[in-house]
Amino acid sequence: MEVKRRTARTLVSKLSSVSEQTRTQALSELRLISKHDPESRPLIADAGAVPYLSETLYSSSPTIQENAAATLLNLSINSRGSLMSTRGLLDALSHVLSNSSSTAAVQSCAATLHSLLIADESYRPIIGSKRDILYSLLSIITAANALPRSIKDALKALFGIALYQLNRASLVDLGAIPALVSLIVRDARTGIVEDATAVLAQVAGCEESEEAMRKAGGVRVLGDLLDEGTGASGRIRENAVAALLNLARCGGEKGRQEVREMGAKVMEGIADLAENGSAKGKIKALELLKFVVGENGNGNGNEVRDFRFNNSNDLMNHSI
Repeated sequence: MEVKRRTARTLVSKLSSVSEQTRTQALSELRLISKHDPESRPLIADAGAVPYLSETLYSSSPTIQENAAATLLNLSINSRGSLMSTRGLLDALSHVLSNSSSTAAVQSCAATLHSLLIADESYRPIIGSKRDILYSLLSIITAANALPRSIKDALKALFGIALYQLNRASLVDLGAIPALVSLIVRDARTGIVEDATAVLAQVAGCEESEEAMRKAGGVRVLGDLLDEGTGASGRIRENAVAALLNLARCGGEKGRQEVREMGAKVMEGIADLAENGSAKGKIKALELLKFVVGENGNGNGNEVRDFRFNNSNDLMNHSI
């Protein structure tokens, strides 16, 4: 372990070298070590690497940016506190998300945010207060030329942000609902639609979502997903149920009525989930059925369902 500690200190010290070649080589080695040796990640963080890596995200070199972003992602698996305590880190991540020409760097920064958000609830209001981060993530999922992995990484970060209730109104204000609804409509890839509906289910859990959902035609789109003829996956349909239920709980009478009317049209799809869905999906489907038939129309917004992504915590496999 002492050898690893000395190696980490030596490499981190080179990040302050006046030689760009020395800095680049050290950065490349730190990326590889942090990828392949989990024990070295806290040692690298303790050696003071994070401030240097954060500053390096402003580099004009795509390769250097990629290595710094990937190393930060790897460190976030074991040393999240070191990242969050580094002044300016979130601003640096935001810079890459909105300005980088490197797709790989953007993906790593979005994945780093997801790692931080899922790990510690206390980070969610901090990251959610950075409107430039929220805006950049939404811009990624609405970009016509965005790669599938970029969209998925952005969606996972948005999901983590939306887990904190007070962040949802900010997401609505920045246009999250039309962005998510549009993505669901235009993208036929099951994995992306699953993630998009998971985020939408969370964002629907605030009273500000009602008008935005109405303008975006969100209830109609969610109803289409519950129509058995569309062939949507079970996870997509469960997320659609959660979104409708959260909208009914948190919205006004117009929103509740819209949900009731749509629920009546796709009753068979909801009933199928109530019988054949996952354990938690069955509970939500039953709740929605009761609401639609008028037995549970007075729910509140304090029971918003937390639908998780597949492997949301399996970031050990996301080191790059």
